[in-house]
Amino acid sequence: MKKSKIMTSVSGTLHKAGFQLQRKSPEILVGLGIIGAVASAVLACKATAKAGKIIEETKNALDTIHQADELGVTNAGEPYSNQDCKKDLVVTYIHTGVKFAKLYAPSVALGAASIASILASHNMMKKRNIALAAAYAAVDKSFTDYRGRVLERFGEQVEKELRYNIKAQEIEETVTDDKGKEKKVKQMVDVADAGWDPARYSPYAKIFDESHPDWKKDAEMNLYYLKALQAQATDKLRAQGHLFLNEVYDLLGFKRTKAGAAVGWIYDPKNPVGDDFVDFGMFEVRRPAAVDFVNGYERSFILDFNVVGDITSLLANHQYDESLM
Repeated sequence: MKKSKIMTSVSGTLHKAGFQLQRKSPEILVGLGIIGAVASAVLACKATAKAGKIIEETKNALDTIHQADELGVTNAGEPYSNQDCKKDLVVTYIHTGVKFAKLYAPSVALGAASIASILASHNMMKKRNIALAAAYAAVDKSFTDYRGRVLERFGEQVEKELRYNIKAQEIEETVTDDKGKEKKVKQMVDVADAGWDPARYSPYAKIFDESHPDWKKDAEMNLYYLKALQAQATDKLRAQGHLFLNEVYDLLGFKRTKAGAAVGWIYDPKNPVGDDFVDFGMFEVRRPAAVDFVNGYERSFILDFNVVGDITSLLANHQYDESLM
């Protein structure tokens, strides 16, 4: 019984170690490839230092052959014809080639193995990325279908409230009437969570609020600013034929993301893929002010973009309308 437990424990440990090795195999192969490349360079340098002796020996042999050919006799006094010269030259070149091959063989073999190791790592990572892309596509489709069902049953307003954790709330604000007098009024507005984090709701969503350098206290000015950038992004999409989300983040002044380097839009009227325009999905909400606590709540915009998903593979396979290029 005790032996069985030991064997089970050892087997489990070996399986875990094997799994870790398999998981880290691309990194291990790259590391081995780099080490091998360095070692190959060192061996090549050592071989080059020894190559001078072979070159010198070959030069002496060729001088002896050419001298015998010119005189018609060897150093030993034996007759030496032009045919003998050609034969000896071929033999000398072959021997020299064999010597150089033996000298550099370890370096070349190690270099080839290093390249093979790096290529194998690349192929592993490529297969894993393909699998991840397929998994992402499945999850994205599932989420899109789910959103579609929620939209169909409850409408766009309820769907956004659920997705962004937005609740209708009565707040009190100070407003100025026509006579220039300030007074406090209560009204029902959509209020977002004070600790709202875009990463909790969408891999692409951003919030345009008082923390942004271009944000203004005037909601209409903010909306005009965002719509202008939205139109600019659409123009850029139609001019380029494709647009990555990170390019839109650059326009808006947001930091780039890993997802933004892969997802985006494709514009081709003859072979449409998703929307042929950029939509920021602007949704106005109120959030507790982080800077000016006197005002209580600031108007902010949640931005969630209508990307078609990962466009890197689509760019490779999609046939564009040549008139747009």
